[in-house]
Amino acid sequence: MQPIPCILTIAGSDSGGGAGIQADLKTISMLGGYGASVITALTAQNTTAVTGIHAPDPAFVAEQLKTVTSDIPVRAAKTGMLFSASIIKALGPHLAAKDFPLVVDPVCVAQSGAKLLEDDAVDAMVEHVFPHADLLTPNIPEAELFTGISIHTSEDMVAAAEKLLTMGPKAVLIKGGHMDSVTATDWLAQPGVKPMPLIMRRVKTENNHGTGCTLSAAIATGLGFGLDLCTAVRNAQQYLNLALRASFSLGAGNGPPNHLAPWLRELSRPALISELDGIGRRVTTMSGFEDIIPECRMNVTCAVPHADCSEDMAAFTGGVVASRQGAVMVAGYPSFGASVRVSSALCEARRRNGDLHWAMNLRGGADILSALKKAGIRCLGARADVAWFDGRPGDLESRVVEAAWPEEGLAEGEEVGAVACESGAGHPPMVWLFAPDSSTFLSRICGVIDCLKSAESL
Repeated sequence: MQPIPCILTIAGSDSGGGAGIQADLKTISMLGGYGASVITALTAQNTTAVTGIHAPDPAFVAEQLKTVTSDIPVRAAKTGMLFSASIIKALGPHLAAKDFPLVVDPVCVAQSGAKLLEDDAVDAMVEHVFPHADLLTPNIPEAELFTGISIHTSEDMVAAAEKLLTMGPKAVLIKGGHMDSVTATDWLAQPGVKPMPLIMRRVKTENNHGTGCTLSAAIATGLGFGLDLCTAVRNAQQYLNLALRASFSLGAGNGPPNHLAPWLRELSRPALISELDGIGRRVTTMSGFEDIIPECRMNVTCAVPHADCSEDMAAFTGGVVASRQGAVMVAGYPSFGASVRVSSALCEARRRNGDLHWAMNLRGGADILSALKKAGIRCLGARADVAWFDGRPGDLESRVVEAAWPEEGLAEGEEVGAVACESGAGHPPMVWLFAPDSSTFLSRICGVIDCLKSAESL
């Protein structure tokens, strides 16, 4: 077993628990590290405001750092809220003598708008902390404050990052969350290397209190495990993105990311496998189910909460097939990562509606489309040749869903239950059926089968 690395956070305490020391320790623990702390300030805050700040004597702050590092082998550290010039100056000599990587998050303002860095501390940060940073992680307002550059474009980001590098840090990561763009792009800059955009899907949520603390703590933890800088940053981005997708409202203001999201997702896996197994047993005895199975084989896929790849989705290793006599058989067993085709379609559907957790592929045809309509299941359509010949990489299934499902334009509350693909480019017609939960999923399957039977009896 690999030893658990000690990751040190030097930051302020958030009594509301969403940011600062509390967010750092949750992140470090969730990612497998042992968290130690140096508290630079106490805040009285909740989700809406910081109502008070109490800073300990600077010598005591330095004493915390000296005491921890004299006994515990620190593998990496991060700084957050340092508050005052006197505290920064007291910490400076100890940071200069460090023998571990240091991530500096130059926290200036809380999510609620309260100032967390005194005016005279800005110059002290540049002089006493920046030169000892292995990575500096300002957001856009912080980068503007320290560089005097107004940031509106990627060119501005690059210029600000290069100017920050002249202040001493070995690398700079300017976080792009404040930029008005479809994606959230952070820019990583290192001396002698062209700045690199690191793109993540933007998460639409107001519960973003403590995102900077979480990201920097996650990067420090990665460095403490011996990861190279770029890998540590990318892993931290993915962790924060998941935590934001799982974020929750806590009070009247901005709630926090869900630091437990990876654990909660893993916790759901056994139950989901059992639920999928039950669905498999059900469809093998369902009258008329053989009539909706495509010739190219069917599969059923279900996703854990906040899934974003096929490894987070379970399916049957051999799919679902029908014999010439009409007997329905589930081949193989339920397993995560077992389906590429249906999972890629569900991934694309979830990018548009994160409430969808179940999917299967049905045969295409006018009778299936008519049955979907009669069952009250809204179905979008796409031509296979459009998805296949558009020149972009990826699975046909995900491109079909992407081509059919508009990013915007759906009425509020309007739900898409299926996507149909016409035959073309060597592919038979196909329908992907989606549902938010297993009961709705079974209900939609039964609805389609019943409507098919009703049409055949006319």
